[in-house]
Amino acid sequence: MRRTPVYIICSPRPQVGKTLVARLLCEFLILHRGSVNAFDITLNEPSLVDFHPRITETAAIDDTFGQMDLMDRLVINDGVAKVIDLGFHAFDGFFKLTGEIGFIKEAQRRGVEPIVLFVADTDRVSVRAFSELRKLNPTTAIIAVENEHILRGDLPAAFRSVRRMRIPALQPFLKSYTSRLNFSFTEFLRAPQNKSSELYDWIGDNYMQFRELETNLDAHRS
Repeated sequence: MRRTPVYIICSPRPQVGKTLVARLLCEFLILHRGSVNAFDITLNEPSLVDFHPRITETAAIDDTFGQMDLMDRLVINDGVAKVIDLGFHAFDGFFKLTGEIGFIKEAQRRGVEPIVLFVADTDRVSVRAFSELRKLNPTTAIIAVENEHILRGDLPAAFRSVRRMRIPALQPFLKSYTSRLNFSFTEFLRAPQNKSSELYDWIGDNYMQFRELETNLDAHRS
């Protein structure tokens, strides 16, 4: 039986492009799987729920009811992929909670596969948080995301020890264009007149990386 993926896009640092990755992933999963459920745990505006209000709901982990409501929904093996846009302010609390309740083991027992997409940065906070996350979650798939809009210099060695995904930098005017709340990556791909553009290739390359990730995870499950 196919396992249900739960993608957790995260970083302990603000302004590293988490929501961009979450947007791309959500649209890819709709195209690839037909559906997705997304959860927005962030204080930033605009956030994932602003871009995809039909598939996204806000979630809170600062009280017991919110914590249990979210975790109960994430361990359901219903075949519908889940995407979490985890704000930096909730990073420590979220992973502390998952550790305390044994979320990873319970999810895997039920046929749900948590996958962490950690948006990398070169600062000590990011490196330390990434290393600690790997130590505490040795059975969890953790992917280091290299967002070239943010990264300056060489990627720290800690991130080079795991599978990586690279989000190439766009020209500033294209980055601004994709930041509009009504912009859709998939709809841009579907427009015939866009096929020769830089943005078309950029979206296609990122979708291909997600497709390879899903294919590799399916192979690992079997």
